[in-house]
Amino acid sequence: MPKVCEYLGILIYFYSNEHHPIHVHGLYGGRESRADILLENGRVVRVEIGDVPGKRPLRGRRLKDFETFANVRADEIVRRWIDFFVNNIRTKPEIITRRIK
Repeated sequence: MPKVCEYLGILIYFYSNEHHPIHVHGLYGGRESRADILLENGRVVRVEIGDVPGKRPLRGRRLKDFETFANVRADEIVRRWIDFFVNNIRTKPEIITRRIK
């Protein structure tokens, strides 16, 4: 489970056997949601937040924080996905303790 980042206590990661579309999971307090990064012509066009089957979804402030992170950092998520799954490059996860806007 490659960790991308920890944002305000939310673990942001890929599963190591992931599939398309490019996405990350957000885990906090036993709850988990997913952010799909949708591309057109190699550019991020939108981020869709959804539930993970069999898991209780993030809610409230944590869900909003996860959504904000995924939207603000979508290009970085795509880059890290390509580094990990295509180029086999492992990167060190970032720990973010301040809210991004």
